[in-house]
Amino acid sequence: MKKTSGGGGGGGSGAAGDKKRGRRSYVDNSTDAPPRKQAAKKDVFQTFAEKVRDHKELESRWAVLQETRVEYFRGKDFVSFLRNHPELKDLLESDKNLEIEDVANSLLRKNLIVRCDRVVKTVRPGKRKLSTWPAHLEIFPDQLFSDNDAFFAWTFVNRRPLWQTLLSFCWPVLTLAICLFPVYPHQVKLLILYFCAGVLLLILCMLLLRALVFGALWITLGKRVWFFPNILAEEATLKELFQFWPQKDEGERPKWTARLFFALLAVLVILLMRHHAPDEAARARYQKRVSNIIDDVLEWSPRLALSGMMDKQTMANETDSGNNTTDDGVEATPRPDHREDETIPDQFEEDETLDHHY
Repeated sequence: MKKTSGGGGGGGSGAAGDKKRGRRSYVDNSTDAPPRKQAAKKDVFQTFAEKVRDHKELESRWAVLQETRVEYFRGKDFVSFLRNHPELKDLLESDKNLEIEDVANSLLRKNLIVRCDRVVKTVRPGKRKLSTWPAHLEIFPDQLFSDNDAFFAWTFVNRRPLWQTLLSFCWPVLTLAICLFPVYPHQVKLLILYFCAGVLLLILCMLLLRALVFGALWITLGKRVWFFPNILAEEATLKELFQFWPQKDEGERPKWTARLFFALLAVLVILLMRHHAPDEAARARYQKRVSNIIDDVLEWSPRLALSGMMDKQTMANETDSGNNTTDDGVEATPRPDHREDETIPDQFEEDETLDHHY
């Protein structure tokens, strides 16, 4: 009976253990459920971040963050963008009713964006206020969203468009084509030369015209107007590089004394250049010299180079074979050819006298 009761007790304890294990497994399953939901939410926020980044109405710039180029936006632009496009929040599914600040903080927690601050925090001399879009950033200690002079950089790598991928395969082909330029036909060489010269002349004329417009407006009106303001920028996208209209002048108005000084300096430089301008003969000599250089480049070919090398080798061999040596292996002194009316040097007269004596 004791054994039976003991067995029954053991069975009861086994049933209780199975219940505990069942409860424990249920608890484990219930604790495993939130990470799956979090993973799903992470994918949702990733999709939302990619859609927002690819949208053209969210203004963004490129800057250097810890020696890395990053794309960043301003907090106030992010707020106004989501207010104008609330349909993008539908991508968040269950979190679509979150406030804009909560959405941004969720992106910060998931490391999809990082809050940054400008490196230069003081107004530079000649400027009225800080730059609207700084070129150098640093990580902000407090990683919370704010729309008050706050910058946020994307941390994930954006997918490349198809045309960029195809363009990356064209660079090796272009490099090989440049290396094979000497073997091109003459007409192709002329076409490439005139095209490159035209592009270079266009760039130089544009930079010169840009500087002349800036100088004229700065001297006459005291305004800093740079057409193509990003054409010489180190960090700029292709769209920003060819932006035509000038940016708003944020600097202080220059003093009239400085404007007068540079006006007189410009007049003096123009007079000096006019006085020391080359004459027609000098221009003709320079043009001929440049034309000869271009002809040498265009007319070069491997066949001519090899023929020139062979001619040099033949001349060297003829020079070596023309050196006379005596029977004892001592090199004989060459006698120059001379006509009857030429005067023979004393050295060769002495050598001829010795030969007749022997």
